Amino acid sequence: MPKLKTRKAAAKRFQKSGSGKLLRRKAFKNHLLEHKSSTRKRTLSGLVVVNERDAENVQLMLPYL
Repeated sequence: MPKLKTRKAAAKRFQKSGSGKLLRRKAFKNHLLEHKSSTRKRTLSGLVVVNERDAENVQLMLPYL
C-alpha cells in the first residue's frame, strides 16, 4: 500500500488537540480590524473545535495527523 499524501493547505490550517479533536482558527480576523471592537477581536483570536460534520473531511485531508 502506498503512502498517503497530506494536503499541505489543510496541514497549515488545522491542528489536533490533546484529546484528539481537530481545531481551527476563527474567521474574520485578517483585515479590516479597525472598526471591530477589542472584545470581538479577542474572541476571534481563540481556537475552536471543527464541526463534527466537517471533521471527517478534514481527517481525510490529514491522514497522519
